[in-house]
Amino acid sequence: MRIDVEQLAWMAGSTTIVSGIDLAVRSGETVGLVGPNGSGKSSLLRCVAGLRTPTRGTVRFDSEDIRGWSPRRVAQHLAFVEQASDADSDLRLGDVVALGRTPFRDRWRGLSRADRIVVEAAVERVELAGLEGRAWKTLSGGERQRAHLARALAQQPWAVLLDEPTNHLDVKHQLALLELLAETDQTVIVALHDLSMAARYCDRLAMLHSGTLVASGTPEEVLTPGRLRDVFGIDAEVGTDSLGNLAIAYRSPA
Repeated sequence: MRIDVEQLAWMAGSTTIVSGIDLAVRSGETVGLVGPNGSGKSSLLRCVAGLRTPTRGTVRFDSEDIRGWSPRRVAQHLAFVEQASDADSDLRLGDVVALGRTPFRDRWRGLSRADRIVVEAAVERVELAGLEGRAWKTLSGGERQRAHLARALAQQPWAVLLDEPTNHLDVKHQLALLELLAETDQTVIVALHDLSMAARYCDRLAMLHSGTLVASGTPEEVLTPGRLRDVFGIDAEVGTDSLGNLAIAYRSPA
């Protein structure tokens, strides 16, 4: 699925959160959204996911304006993974993952055998097999985050949007999640704090600052010392590590 964002703006009351965003994401591409806290990454993702209506501009899936799509049709094509919630729930882990099949079944029909196979595969893919019966309130933050990812995988979407999905995850599962996203043939837009991981696992990056898109391109094109200083307020050197990956060395503030 190709995603095109055209002159998108969104306001909360009288406050402009994002403005003038143009972003084209090719089918099968992984694009990372980077920027300081409050730069508009989450708001942009929610507009693309159809969870917020842009004040101006359009979002197109394969050239179709999603304003003409029903919520059910959006959910059949796109999955959104937000930052893990700490809210209690009486659901079990397996119940949460099974919610990913909701857009594809009748309201009063339970999971089919085919649905259960999809759910089981998603749970196994995020290394949670055997925990399906665990109560949601007993899970750690990392387990909840992986369960949300499994729910998105169970949707079998054409595109996946993720808002800081590595929060609450240990290093092993951060790497496993980003490897999974890099290897999928789905279109992926992911907001990330860790610039080195964004550079390693994303095909392209889009850098936001104060609600505007200030740079878009390959990690090498976007993560320059000048932009890191201007956007993040840090002094850094950008080079490559022993494995040939882009590496960022931060200087301590004076």
